[in-house]
Amino acid sequence: MATLSWRVALLEDDAEIRGYFEECVAGHSSLQLVASFGLLAHARDWFDSHTADVLLTDLGLPDGNGIDLLRHLATTQPACEVIVVSVFGDEDTVLSCVEAGAVGYIHKDATPADVAQTILDVKGGASPISPMIARKVLDRLRQTVAPRAPQAPDALNADLLSPREAEVLELIARGLSYAEIAQLKGVTMHTVQTHIKNLYGKLAVHSRSEAVFEASRMGLLSSLKSRG
Repeated sequence: MATLSWRVALLEDDAEIRGYFEECVAGHSSLQLVASFGLLAHARDWFDSHTADVLLTDLGLPDGNGIDLLRHLATTQPACEVIVVSVFGDEDTVLSCVEAGAVGYIHKDATPADVAQTILDVKGGASPISPMIARKVLDRLRQTVAPRAPQAPDALNADLLSPREAEVLELIARGLSYAEIAQLKGVTMHTVQTHIKNLYGKLAVHSRSEAVFEASRMGLLSSLKSRG
């Protein structure tokens, strides 16, 4: 049985750091380095005609901010999971990246020695985040997010998603990766990506975590369980 190989793209303007990331990815049998860039424009052009399973990206780039690419991929390639590695650690930046679709956020001062394992952890459903950043974000959320009572499921919400979209949503909530969903349902990754894109649009969200949160708030997850 062939070993599953995740396709990884890198975006980092510092040549030394980029070289380190390239070595980490290329040295692991379960990862395949498919692209490496130092400029935002080059990365965006590549993604317009190619795909990757994971993007490891910096934010502060010579020709723009990496978060612009996150937002672009959220709508064009929702199956590509993004890990941000940046010197920026303020709450606004981190939350903006999460809202744009990042599944992990690592401060460059805490870059893990085993970058390859961090990428594999993400494909296994983890969301790596530097401890100092996690603390800041939690403090910010405590101050700004007021708890909202869950909405009772109704007929409108229950019928919002198609049966297959509802199945994909339930599997996302259980922590399955897009590749695992495709294998479980016997469909292609492209089909899963299409369902993800459609349910993101219906829920008005841009990431997996937002989709699960919004579906839970709307009572969709509980209604799915009752229907099952």
